Amino acid sequence: VQLQASGGGLVQAGGSLRLSCAASGFTLDHYAIGWFRQAPGKEREGVLCISSRGGTTYFADSVKGRFTISRDNPKSTVYLQMNSLKPEDTAVYYCKTRSKSRDYWGQGTQVTVSS
Repeated sequence: VQLQASGGGLVQAGGSLRLSCAASGFTLDHYAIGWFRQAPGKEREGVLCISSRGGTTYFADSVKGRFTISRDNPKSTVYLQMNSLKPEDTAVYYCKTRSKSRDYWGQGTQVTVSS
């Protein structure tokens, strides 16, 4: 089971980015995928996740109305669309899944939002 996050970068406040989480070694269709982030000096926090059936759960109220998650099972990829980005969204973003009571994390991708 492997996850690889990509798509981060530097963007101005108000801009958009789309992160990708590519899965390999397992059938993505059957698994929920979550996005988490960790800002400098802060603990890692959950952002939102998508169930195997495509339902979305938000963990961070601050991203509601700005971030959306989607999945493309044939491409084994989950996307995090981030709009109206704010400097406080600056963090390393990670994707995660769980299989047989074990968590699998992607390597993280840096998102930096300048004011």
